[in-house]
Amino acid sequence: MEHFDVVVVGAGLSGIGAGYRLQTECPERSYVILEARDAIGGTWDLFRYPGVRSDSDMFTLGYPFRPWRAPKAIADGDTIRDYIRDTAKQYRIEDKIRFGTRVVGADWSSEQARWTVTVEQVEQVEQVEQVEQVEQVEQTTPAADGARRTVQRRTLTCDFLYSCAGYYDYEAGYTPDFPGLADFGGTVVHPQFWPEDLDYADRRVVVIGSGATAVTLVPSLARDAAHVTMLQRSPTWISPVPGRDKIADRLRAVLPPKVAHRVIRAKNIAFTIGVYQFCRRRPEAARRLFTKLATRFLKDEQLVREHFTPSYNPWEQRLCAAPDADFFRAIRGGKADVVTDHIERFVPEGILLTSGKVLEADVVVTATGLRLLAFGGIAPRVDGEEVPLSEQFVWRGAMVTGIPNFAVCIGYTNASWTLRGDLTSRLVCKVLNHMAARGYPAVVPVPDGTLRERPLLDLNSGYIQRSIQEFPRAGHRSPWRVRQNYIVDAATTMRTDLDKTLRPARREAAKTGARS
Repeated sequence: MEHFDVVVVGAGLSGIGAGYRLQTECPERSYVILEARDAIGGTWDLFRYPGVRSDSDMFTLGYPFRPWRAPKAIADGDTIRDYIRDTAKQYRIEDKIRFGTRVVGADWSSEQARWTVTVEQVEQVEQVEQVEQVEQVEQTTPAADGARRTVQRRTLTCDFLYSCAGYYDYEAGYTPDFPGLADFGGTVVHPQFWPEDLDYADRRVVVIGSGATAVTLVPSLARDAAHVTMLQRSPTWISPVPGRDKIADRLRAVLPPKVAHRVIRAKNIAFTIGVYQFCRRRPEAARRLFTKLATRFLKDEQLVREHFTPSYNPWEQRLCAAPDADFFRAIRGGKADVVTDHIERFVPEGILLTSGKVLEADVVVTATGLRLLAFGGIAPRVDGEEVPLSEQFVWRGAMVTGIPNFAVCIGYTNASWTLRGDLTSRLVCKVLNHMAARGYPAVVPVPDGTLRERPLLDLNSGYIQRSIQEFPRAGHRSPWRVRQNYIVDAATTMRTDLDKTLRPARREAAKTGARS
């Protein structure tokens, strides 16, 4: 049976970053990256809806070891995908990736101190007889090129399992059960599965939702559609941001690329954290600021009061970004509008609202959110028993009580994903080197006393609240507290005393965390 020191799950932004850190900080360790899809990029390869882009600046969403060189600070999805692919190619990480390989099971053996990872792989039928250690051929289907493909199940083993698959369900988005949907005479699409051949030019489009996806879609669709309406149940805080960073442009013009990247990255980290702290500590002042910004671009105070002044405070839910105020400009230019109301039901010509108004539409986009999925759908088992994830605690935002030699990459909710992602990968390498130095075959985090539960993701957004109870918990104190502050984490994560809360894993360690 094939064996690796480390198995990384996912070849997106986090997985490629993990590969770089493993190569540079644990060069003696063998590793493989298992990717369920057929391409590098993760979320940035999956999402192909019009205008898809980052809502974080690329100087912090990009890797610290590979300077961002493109002109735009807020980049489109294609550019981000190319950046990830180029990084994998430059550092030969792509050689470590196995595409079309979905992890469907992970079983830890305390006796052997290793994981048995079960995967499903897609192979051409002609290759089946040449493959060893195939447990089961599940189905055979024709491919677009006429060849036939088979999904095979097989196993491999590893010493350490690192999930970099994010926390979104790639197979299904969230769509409420809309009454009368079958009666609608137009086209309904979810952004997560955007049809390549969808023609919305000169058509009436209704986008249901008011989150980051909707705020991205509206100005993009408005360029070609006859008209776009964003239908929201309640307002969302939306802030205009520069599409290009003028200070960054000046710094890049006079400093070497790596030096400029570090300076710009530090500047943007400080600014992002400063805005977040301002919003949480002075919510009324933050409300006035964002209201003023919206009014500056819309030139209509009543419109802002009715449709852009949420009941919650800024950063109680994620703040949406509008690069170069494109969202506000589309509304002010008459190509788009916003309606705040509830859906009564779908009707043949569009959507009937509770107010009695009918929004006529040819195309309805259900930008109603994503589904969360812990560890990319992996349900870890320890010595034959599935670990109850909701009863566990997360250590340093990375490792999980009750699960030896396992880590998960979870980014920040208030800043770029990669900031914590890279810290987590460096921490994993520190743990691996610690194990080698101590001669430990396995370690597991163990609380030093009781912990009071805190949510792993501290936002009240609907997509989080629907599923967060299925995830491990954070604790009330370090190192179990999952902070949303990169500066504090950067100063403490790599200095943590691993001997204090990481223990050599024994069979009895694979239980639950201490809680109160």
